[in-house]
Amino acid sequence: MATAPKEVSLPLFYKELVPLNSSEHGAWKSRKTDKAKWLTNVHAVPLTVEEFPMAQRHYPIVFSSGDNPVPLALMGLNQGINVFVDEEGSLKDEVYLPAYARRYPFMLAKLRPDSDELSLCFDPTSELLGEFEDGSALFDNDSPTEETNQTLKFCEQFEIAGHKTSNFMEELKKNDLLTEGELNIQLDGMEKPFHYSGFQMVHGDKLREVRGDLLRAWNQNGMLPLIFAHVFSLELARELFARQVRLGKGPISVPQS
Repeated sequence: MATAPKEVSLPLFYKELVPLNSSEHGAWKSRKTDKAKWLTNVHAVPLTVEEFPMAQRHYPIVFSSGDNPVPLALMGLNQGINVFVDEEGSLKDEVYLPAYARRYPFMLAKLRPDSDELSLCFDPTSELLGEFEDGSALFDNDSPTEETNQTLKFCEQFEIAGHKTSNFMEELKKNDLLTEGELNIQLDGMEKPFHYSGFQMVHGDKLREVRGDLLRAWNQNGMLPLIFAHVFSLELARELFARQVRLGKGPISVPQS
């Protein structure tokens, strides 16, 4: 259900990636949009831990499968289903939009594998950047405009949050708190519940057995509230399932026993 994006050359959403520079894009502009078309048919979006307090109000937060799990906000319970956006990418409700989705079509990326330097890049297929008559300029006399600088700052902050998220995940793994997750959702009139798996979650029993000194340390450094934000958010899975059913996008497979 909540597997991480497949290992391809580019991250989720991005079809191409080119570095932004004044020599090639000096006359380009960016367009604002209220339609996140890149979210259509995407059911799980990566999260940073800093977003847990806001995201847990709207989405179940789980962790992807595999040895290098990442936090995911579930915007649907089945592949290809996002119950929070319509076919045009318009948000149906006032919900928190993960920073991973908000930074598109930009991101910081390495231009050379032998260097740790990150450059501001963008997806040229997004139709949000180009030589438009309208829009906000990206450069002014070969210098980045204030809007471009703000975009760079946002992407830099996202990278910092990503490092914090990696440390959070390593702490969960080090203390063996992650387990293969399961959600069983019972519908009225159905003999068997709908079963979802393919993700990871914090193991409740193991969390209760964590040493007191470690819990105090997690409480002081802010990690413990983030763990509970994940745990409490799982209660939203039933509501998410109900949204799918109301939209006629409920699962069509026979529930597993």
